[in-house]
Amino acid sequence: MTDLAAAIAATGYVALHGEATRAAFDPAGTAFSAAEWTRFADSWNDLRPDAFMADGGRYRRRRHATYAASPGGPIARAPHQPHYQAVAHNPLNGGVQRWFEPVEPAIGEGPALTALLNRARTVFDRLSPGTTWHIEVHQFRIEARPDEAGQPTPEGMHSDGVDHVMVMLVGRENVEGGVTGIEIDGHEEASFTLSHAADAVLLDDRRVKHGVTPIHPIDPSRPGHRDVLVLTFVRH
Repeated sequence: MTDLAAAIAATGYVALHGEATRAAFDPAGTAFSAAEWTRFADSWNDLRPDAFMADGGRYRRRRHATYAASPGGPIARAPHQPHYQAVAHNPLNGGVQRWFEPVEPAIGEGPALTALLNRARTVFDRLSPGTTWHIEVHQFRIEARPDEAGQPTPEGMHSDGVDHVMVMLVGRENVEGGVTGIEIDGHEEASFTLSHAADAVLLDDRRVKHGVTPIHPIDPSRPGHRDVLVLTFVRH
């Protein structure tokens, strides 16, 4: 965790291959066991359509949850509440309270998400010691069809208006594209594709902008999708 925090402090972000994510976030190998990961990943098959897409897109499904953590205390799930972003951070869908279906309790309190939340918090605590955190969890499925590309970040290159972000790929099916871009001070810093389960990137949202290119089905006769988990941490 110290190495991850140091990398973020130095460059603004750190990208991890799935094996490195598993080693850092589940060193005992239990939270991401084959059975637990299958149960966790399968929950993306039960997301709900995003009804707030100002571009009229039909390509996004999601669930949402909020957590809180005070210094030295556990991470606890908070009452369900809307997701809000200022227009400055999300010119497409910002400026409104967006209510999404909640993350299912079995997933929200399950081993995989619990490990990810606790370990991400450890990393971000090293960057902002003694912080009370407001944490949001987003399950996203971006769908791609022959007649409609999937847009992981329809708002373009952006910051989320938070302090820290973790994005982890859960799975990809029959899609190409979805290249992550990292921009610092208006200059492209890096470009990479989250391709394998548990590939991840952690970043300092105050310094870094990020975006993902559209996805398209490889086989146009079948739909495709890209599933990700996004954790955001705000000093509260």
